[in-house]
Amino acid sequence: MEDEVRLAKMMKQGMEDLGFAIDILHNGIEAFEHIIIHNSVYDFIILDLMLPGREGLDICRGLRERGIKTPILILTARDQTVEKVVLLNAGADDYMTKPFALIELIARARALLRRPGSALPTELTAQDIRLDIGNHRAYCNEVELKLTVKEFALLEFFLRHPNQVLDREKILDHIWDFNFNSFSNVVDVHIKNLRRKLTSTNNKDEYIQTVNGVGYRFKG
Repeated sequence: MEDEVRLAKMMKQGMEDLGFAIDILHNGIEAFEHIIIHNSVYDFIILDLMLPGREGLDICRGLRERGIKTPILILTARDQTVEKVVLLNAGADDYMTKPFALIELIARARALLRRPGSALPTELTAQDIRLDIGNHRAYCNEVELKLTVKEFALLEFFLRHPNQVLDREKILDHIWDFNFNSFSNVVDVHIKNLRRKLTSTNNKDEYIQTVNGVGYRFKG
């Protein structure tokens, strides 16, 4: 179990370094209940087959029975005899055998996001902003911006939801993990820095509007 916790922490750190927001739950029962309630905030789910409390395969079946279509990637150990067809019939979208390279896990996660039905564009544009998701580059007025990982993720989230009012809680859910202090001003600080970098390339008005008492809106 200690090795599995260490692996989960390694995966979380590696994926967060690339801009993913990752939540970890080590108990199968807690994980299932959490996903049932909060599935709408997740783009994909990584399930270990051997979770205490409730196995990953059973969680996968349970989620699909409830109509939850979030892409699921299952992790298995080499000595586990569950066949690929069993995993796929249970509703899994993909599976990986441990041990594995983190770079492959990330590639498979991104592939799930590109699948029909949940496919996300690899380039986003709005006004004179262009975001190259695949190469992790951002441009404003064709000038490349030097964004931090969180600033890039924040801009991507805004560009995927143009003209929508996004409250701080929703932004925290998608860009920071669920253990983050919701009373922190981290969202406001990052938006302030992002605004400064966006407007540094021209004299245009702010791209991100503050909706008093509610949150923020990107003018698409």
